[in-house]
Amino acid sequence: MSDIEREVRTTAEKAREAAADLAPLSRAVKDHALLGMADALVQHAESIVAANAEDVARAREDGESEAMIDRLSLSVERIGSIADAVREIAELPDPVGEVVRGSTLPNGLELRQIRVPLGVIGLIYEGRPNVTADAAALCLKSGNAALLRGSSSAYSSNTRIVEVLREALDKTEVPTDAVQLVPGTTRDSAKALMRARGLVDVLIPRGGATLIQAVIRDSTVPVIETGEGNCHVYIDASADLDKAVAIAINSKTQRLSTCNTAETLLVHSAIADRFLPLGLKALRELGVTVHGDDQVREIDSEVVPATEADWKTEYLSADLAFKVVDSIDDAIAHIRAYSTGHTEAIVTDSQAAARHFVSRVDSTAVMVNTSTRFTDGGEFGFGAEIGISTQKLHARGPMGLPEMTSTKYVVTGDGHVR
Repeated sequence: MSDIEREVRTTAEKAREAAADLAPLSRAVKDHALLGMADALVQHAESIVAANAEDVARAREDGESEAMIDRLSLSVERIGSIADAVREIAELPDPVGEVVRGSTLPNGLELRQIRVPLGVIGLIYEGRPNVTADAAALCLKSGNAALLRGSSSAYSSNTRIVEVLREALDKTEVPTDAVQLVPGTTRDSAKALMRARGLVDVLIPRGGATLIQAVIRDSTVPVIETGEGNCHVYIDASADLDKAVAIAINSKTQRLSTCNTAETLLVHSAIADRFLPLGLKALRELGVTVHGDDQVREIDSEVVPATEADWKTEYLSADLAFKVVDSIDDAIAHIRAYSTGHTEAIVTDSQAAARHFVSRVDSTAVMVNTSTRFTDGGEFGFGAEIGISTQKLHARGPMGLPEMTSTKYVVTGDGHVR
C-alpha cells in the first residue's frame, strides 16, 4: 500500500467513526452547526479569497480559459452567497427519521421503514470551489460524513474552506471529522478514494463526462452517476411555433454550461419549413453555432455539417446539433440512441403525441411544453441538491436531502417469537 493510499484510508476511517456519531444527532444540533459554518465562511472570507488567488494565478499560468477562471474565482461577495446557500440548507426539513411507511402486522408486530443516512459519502468534483461548502452542508444535514476530493486546480481554495468549516464544527456537537478534504492532489489520491470500499458507502462524481466515466470505470465503491446531460428538445408537427422557438432557445441559451442545457434540437419535417428560418435566426443572434444535417443546411448553408460525433456530444458551449426527423418515433429512436438519460422535452399541441413521447422516452425527466432547464432541485421545489442522478438505482433525478438517505426497518414486538 502506497503512502497516499494509507493517508486516504486513514481519512476514510475517521469519517466512518464520525458518521456513526453524526447519524443520531437531532435536527437542532445539525442546523446549529450549519449556521455556524455559514457565519465562519463570512468571517474568514478574506483568507479564503487569498487562498483562491493562488489557484487563480496557477490557472492563468497554465493558460486556462477566462470561463474556467471565472468558475474558479471567489470574491467576498461570492463567499457571502455560498454562506447564504448553507443557511438555506439549514432551513430545509431533515429527512433522517422520516417514516416512509409503517403498519401493524397480523401477529401484532409494529413495522416501520425509516430514513437513515447513507453513512460516508465521497465526492469527486471539478472546478468550482463553492461545491466544497455546498456538498459539506448537504451531507451534514442528511446525517452523512463528507469526504471531499476537489480538483487540483482549486486545492488552495478547498483546503482553506474545509479548514474554516472544521473550525466551526469544533464549537458544536457535530464531530469535526464529519467534513474532511481527501489528502493529495494526484490521481492516486482519487483512485484510493474509489477503492476504499467498506469505508466509503457511496461515491458521487460531479463534473464532465470524462470524470464521471473514469469514476464509474475505476471505482469499487458504489457510484451514483450525476451530471452528464446530452439533452434533447423535439418540436412536434403540431407544435405552436412561438412556444417552440421560445422553449428551444431557452433550453439551449439560458445557461450554456449546465447539465440540463439542450444539446440537440429535433424538428418534425412537417413543421421544419416554418420553424427552421425562425429558429436558426434566433440562435445565430444569440451566438450559437448550429451543427445541422442536410435538411437543415438546405435552409441555411452557413450551418456547420453535423457528424456522428455531434449527436453524441454534450457541448456545454454555444453549439447545438440540429436534425429534421420524419416522425415522432424517429425522434424517440434518435433520443434512445444518443441520450445520456438526463432530460428530454417535447413541444406539441397534441395530447396523444405528448403521451406517446412520455411513455417511450426513458430519461430522468421528460418535459412537455417546457424548457429542459427546469430539471433542477430548486426549480422542482426540493431545495438544494447534490446533483442530478441519471441512473435508476436508489435515486433518480435531482438529488435533494431525501435522496442522500437510505432506509432501515424497525420492528417492535412484545416478546414475540417465531
